[in-house]
Amino acid sequence: MEEKIIGILGGMGPEATADLFYKIIRATPVEKDQDHIRTIIYSNPKVPDRTPAVLGTGENPVPEMLMAGKRLEEAGADFLIIPCNTAHHFIDELRESLRVSVLHMIEMTAEMVRREFPEVEKAGLIATDGTVDSRIYERFFSKSGINIRVPDEALQRRTMEAIYEHIKRGELREGRRIVLEVAESLMGRGAEMVICGCTEVSLVLKDGDIAVPVVDPMQVLAEKAVGIALGSLELPA
Repeated sequence: MEEKIIGILGGMGPEATADLFYKIIRATPVEKDQDHIRTIIYSNPKVPDRTPAVLGTGENPVPEMLMAGKRLEEAGADFLIIPCNTAHHFIDELRESLRVSVLHMIEMTAEMVRREFPEVEKAGLIATDGTVDSRIYERFFSKSGINIRVPDEALQRRTMEAIYEHIKRGELREGRRIVLEVAESLMGRGAEMVICGCTEVSLVLKDGDIAVPVVDPMQVLAEKAVGIALGSLELPA
């Protein structure tokens, strides 16, 4: 079977895009450079902020995302992945207009948790206001019988501060400190695992940092993409 080419529809934000590419490299079994997977990255930081769009106060990001998706198609990508949680709120619109498959990071993460953590009933979510408001994690995790816990109003403001005022600006240490504070609060409210529901959170919170498992949807996405590209996994219908 011919190896498939991965397309990364990135730029939301750029560091998260680079982190996903690194995860793909690390997830690929290789002995030499030539064993790595062909990967095309379109990093488009001009995509309007997804959170205001979900909340109904900002510009629609779909046209810029769709432009990038079409460029990746034209360049030869066989399927696309998106290193942005909130962008998945718009995935159906992208799929309607693109010829190639677009993997759904959140759906794949829910399937992984159901398979590998069958005992978990409550999961804490650290994410943007847009992802929280869209309830996209609830939609997929409820199918597995998992209740999603989100921060209270004050800590959700702290989460947005960590993401927008620190991590996106490269201030990872302070962003990490706030994210750990939010994670501890979610654990105190019964969370048996914590999900990095924003790709910026994935940059500062890792499994082993806290007393419960940390699930990184970007890692799930990277491993799925590698499996599909190498032929050990099928593209979702």
